[in-house]
Amino acid sequence: MPLAVLQSPGPLLVELGPLAIRWYGLLIALAVLLGLWVSSRLAKMRGLEAGVISDLLPLIVLGAIIGARLYYVIFEWRQYQINWLEAFQIWKGGIAIHGALLGGSLAVVAYARWMKLSFWALMDVLLPSVALGQAIGRWGNFFNSEAFGLPTSLPWKLWIPVANRPAAYLSENWFHPTFLYESIWDLGLFVLLILLIRRRRSNGDWLLPLGGISCIYALVYSLGRYWIEGLRLDPLCLWGSLEQANCLRMAQLVSLLLALAGAAGLAWLLALKRPLPDPGRPID
Repeated sequence: MPLAVLQSPGPLLVELGPLAIRWYGLLIALAVLLGLWVSSRLAKMRGLEAGVISDLLPLIVLGAIIGARLYYVIFEWRQYQINWLEAFQIWKGGIAIHGALLGGSLAVVAYARWMKLSFWALMDVLLPSVALGQAIGRWGNFFNSEAFGLPTSLPWKLWIPVANRPAAYLSENWFHPTFLYESIWDLGLFVLLILLIRRRRSNGDWLLPLGGISCIYALVYSLGRYWIEGLRLDPLCLWGSLEQANCLRMAQLVSLLLALAGAAGLAWLLALKRPLPDPGRPID
């Protein structure tokens, strides 16, 4: 008996003449606004100056958009080499979350150096909002009927229009709702990070030293993404192809490296047992 049978109503929320409002854009806007609110509250709790997050947000959004698109275009260059101007047509789709994370992080590095703030202090209050934004943004994949997984007969499944199915799966109707898997995983990660960032030790110090929240995000998110990526039918391949069954999935490789880096960083931080330093101190 089906537990959940999902079918997208389509990518458009409303269309008024030349004006079209898409679900994906609305969800991204919602994620940005909620992220601004959450991170601003966390920044205040952690002693950062008022307005830091709102000042930083436009840089993060710009860096994330550029990084997400550039990452995708690099690994799908065969698609764009004939008409490279299409690489700038981001509204047609084609972005990657790891590229967004890299671009956004570089924006934070630049801002931290400019304002003489701690990079890790900023990342620790930003990444819970990133997890929340990812949980919301994945529903954009649902409305676009994209980023779905292998065919499935499980009680929970996603119907994909024929036009959106890979050629090898045209006769299949039901697929893994990988957007839902990652949305639930990211929401759980958001709750975990919020619980941890608010906790203090008995002596009044924060439970985790500076950078601890960032390391946990890298570890936990990457473990979930590694598993979910193995189900998807639209991977970016470092080499090989899905059709030839020799695709080295770029997202799995990056997730593995991030998970290892997060685990190593967390172990190092906990071994030092240092309290959270002043986030406004100048960088030496």
